[in-house]
Amino acid sequence: MARDYYGTLGVGTKASGDEIKRAYRKLARELHPDVNPDEAAQARFREVTTAYEVLSDPAKRQVVDLGGDPMESAGGGGFGGSAQGFGLGDIMDAFFGGQGGGSGRGPRSRVQPGSDALLRAELTLAECATGVNREISVDTAVLCSVCTGAGTSPGTHAVQCDTCGGAGEVQSVQRSFLGQVVTARVCPTCRGTGETIPEPCVQCGGDGRVRSRRTVTVKIPAGVAEGMRIRLSGQGEVGPGGGPAGDLYVEVSEEPHEVFVRDGDDLHCTVRVPVVDAVLGTTVKLETIDGQADIEVEAGTQPSSVVTLRGHGMPRLRSGVRGDVHVHLDVVVPTRLDHKQKDLLRKFATARRDDVAEVVHAGSRQSGGMFSRLRDAFAGR
Repeated sequence: MARDYYGTLGVGTKASGDEIKRAYRKLARELHPDVNPDEAAQARFREVTTAYEVLSDPAKRQVVDLGGDPMESAGGGGFGGSAQGFGLGDIMDAFFGGQGGGSGRGPRSRVQPGSDALLRAELTLAECATGVNREISVDTAVLCSVCTGAGTSPGTHAVQCDTCGGAGEVQSVQRSFLGQVVTARVCPTCRGTGETIPEPCVQCGGDGRVRSRRTVTVKIPAGVAEGMRIRLSGQGEVGPGGGPAGDLYVEVSEEPHEVFVRDGDDLHCTVRVPVVDAVLGTTVKLETIDGQADIEVEAGTQPSSVVTLRGHGMPRLRSGVRGDVHVHLDVVVPTRLDHKQKDLLRKFATARRDDVAEVVHAGSRQSGGMFSRLRDAFAGR
């Protein structure tokens, strides 16, 4: 029975190539062995990778849409079996004059390019701001050191497949109401390469590559942000038969900061200011990502005021431009006062009779002054 490759990736049968690629990338990020070491997740990752390999290849996708399974090496009668391992052109040849001619594609190479790998790097806000060289442990397929990709034991070599004679495919003839039908499928012995390995390498089992854990150094530039990726060319999975390695992508995961919230190149934070300091003015020390800075709270500062420190934010990637730090001032009105404090505030309110509470009309930008709000808070009403 043919496998449901569309269902494996969670896409419909009419999905475009871009939709298939996005679905694969999303699942690969969740299931990659370097991210999710669970055995079930690793098995699922292999299924997802196989499904993407099939559906991203137009010829293989044609076979799937016709009810076949291009990843099966053998098949029975009908489209579900005879279509295994060949595309639409083979089916057309089978019904319209392809007798005896085969597909003419020839054997495929044992050497195939490797796939890309994805890892995540947890970075602090300071590391994102300054850049960092990070050593990351990578578990990928690497070139076999014994056979250097050949897949054969030392002193031996691959030989021509006896089953297909080096063609990489075998043909079968069937009689139907349409006449004699010749179909071709991938050779079950050599799997389409036209060669077999009598004495496989004892280290890689004939694959030309082995799994290995290694450490790579990633240079992460200043200004990176959540979700950005650094590409390391040729550091991904080595392909079957010792094929060229794919790329390694390191995705940035930015840890939350205890003080600042990032918005692009700008940083936001909140500073709580006692009401007396807001009235009289004060200076607050703030530890920014590049040192201590003074926040000048002017006399008469209103609640929700914002003080901006120009050029103290995050650096813009690949440029010397810096963002800003926006300090949101939260004026704190005390809720518990003793009798002496209340008497002092009542005297203060009496001295400020020119500043009274008033009703603000809807849509008006004006509001009562700070002192009127203080009188409402402290007059004991």
